[in-house]
Amino acid sequence: MRIHVLMADDDPHIRALVRFFLNKEGYAVLEASDGVEASEIMEREKVHLAVVDIMMPGKDGLELCREIRAMYDIPVILLTAKGEVEDKEVGFESGTDDYLVKPFEPRELLFRIKALLRRYQLRTEDVLRFAETEIHLTNYEVTVEGTPLALPRKEFELLAMLASNAGRILTRDQMIQRIWGVEYEGDPRTVDVHIKRLRERLADVRGFSIVTVRGLGYKLEVNGG
Repeated sequence: MRIHVLMADDDPHIRALVRFFLNKEGYAVLEASDGVEASEIMEREKVHLAVVDIMMPGKDGLELCREIRAMYDIPVILLTAKGEVEDKEVGFESGTDDYLVKPFEPRELLFRIKALLRRYQLRTEDVLRFAETEIHLTNYEVTVEGTPLALPRKEFELLAMLASNAGRILTRDQMIQRIWGVEYEGDPRTVDVHIKRLRERLADVRGFSIVTVRGLGYKLEVNGG
């Protein structure tokens, strides 16, 4: 199966550069000059991954990213000239999987695309495996070397969410909305408390770790231990 990458950027030179490098690697590139055109392409074409520039006329990249996250289950890379932590936080809250600051090396974009496609394939499975640990998404069970590991429901849901998005930064707001619901009005730091307990229960587990990304949130990092 040929992978279709949507490239949404109002700069034709950047689109041409990305198309050249991705075509060489065997990817099919679908081009859009703005967010509206990108939405139209996604309605009629099968897209496996989207590379989206933030600053576009009509519908900007953040709006497009939120739309993709709501309607499709594909990875997204945001491109921007802004590199401040606050800008990245807005990007990740919009649902992006990765973030690349212009100017960028096309080969770096290619590496990130390949990594995201691998993670995406990983998270679509019913059982996620990290070294000797298995996370069974359908029956809410974690086993380590075949032995069940008891986890409270919320901690399991946090672990499953992080593991299903391995390598992707998830904000506290995203976790609260997904696990506690959009109507939750309690302390947003409840995520930190649950993550702390989860880390304690997983202290001796190898293969992955839950990493704090300062100012943004958390991610599950595969370490192959």
